[in-house]
Amino acid sequence: MKYYIIAGEASGDLHGSNLIKQIRQLDAAADIRCWGGDLMEQAGATVVKHYRDLAFMGFIEVVMNLRTIFKNIDACKADIQSWKPDVLVLIDYPGFNMRIAEWAKQQGLKVVYYISPQVWAWKEGRVKKIREYVDKMLVILPFEKDFYRKWDYEVEYVGHPLIEAVKVAQPAPPFSDKPIIALLPGSRKQEVKEKLPVMLSMAKYFPEYQFIMAQAPSLDDSFIRPFTEAYPNVSVVKNQTYQLLLQASAALVTSGTATLETALFGVPEVVCYKGSPVSYFFAKYLIKVKYISLVNLIMDKPVVKELIQHDFTEENLLKELTLLLKDEARRGQMQADYAVLWTLLGDGTASRKAAEAIVGAVSA
Repeated sequence: MKYYIIAGEASGDLHGSNLIKQIRQLDAAADIRCWGGDLMEQAGATVVKHYRDLAFMGFIEVVMNLRTIFKNIDACKADIQSWKPDVLVLIDYPGFNMRIAEWAKQQGLKVVYYISPQVWAWKEGRVKKIREYVDKMLVILPFEKDFYRKWDYEVEYVGHPLIEAVKVAQPAPPFSDKPIIALLPGSRKQEVKEKLPVMLSMAKYFPEYQFIMAQAPSLDDSFIRPFTEAYPNVSVVKNQTYQLLLQASAALVTSGTATLETALFGVPEVVCYKGSPVSYFFAKYLIKVKYISLVNLIMDKPVVKELIQHDFTEENLLKELTLLLKDEARRGQMQADYAVLWTLLGDGTASRKAAEAIVGAVSA
């Protein structure tokens, strides 16, 4: 069978790669073509377009790059039409993927969506389009099944694929003789420019710690070096985020999937978010959820501190990082909450269940 998979971000590349491995186990003749990244390619797919050429963050950034985005959408449609897959698998990345889903349904293609758009956070009305264009929705957050049921749309909860990725993470030799504070500033230049300077400022307050930044594959050395070179106790690792989290005493993490990864490794964290003023203005009035981190959303309480926009300052970050490093009660409560989080996210077989659903959809 022919599978066409679209992932537009680093997290989608990770989950897509594990999905591909499971599809190939279930369908030895699987021919897989994708928009994704290095991990999906290593898993055996042919990559048409790399996610680093697709990622635009925030409202104003998207508007500024609309021409490129629409060119990419047209190129994707043409490639799908030419290749004629048996099933189209969409992984998160809703701004792009929902346009592809609508078009694909008109072409008579079978559409499976793995990792739901965050319609519960904003633009809830998109559920109507999802119900119309998507044949099968596979969700990974425990509250999503009930959310979709309110809209009379049955979805399948497969558990969170990060569980399996974290379970198989392999340790690396020690990165430093000092205790480590991990910096996870994100994978897109826009977000790194906004957040990394404030994160790095913590290094001058804690010389007894080694600050280590996890550099995303999408970011060049020449882009990162000007930020880090002024700090003697800051270093950078590439493609070793999980190995870094296995050794970290605390972490400063940009909002997104990384907040959940950090929690699953049991690392106390501060969540950092700052966007352009225009992007933040729109987000503040459109997004309806109480929290921005997946940890707090899933647990439905403030497990980790979120420093958002104007609250994300050097002074506030210093206060919160000091608490994480010095306050044993704070660390202990966070660790206890992390243990509960594990129990809510499935049994570590999300990719297998998703692959079974997708292969089954092709055969149906």
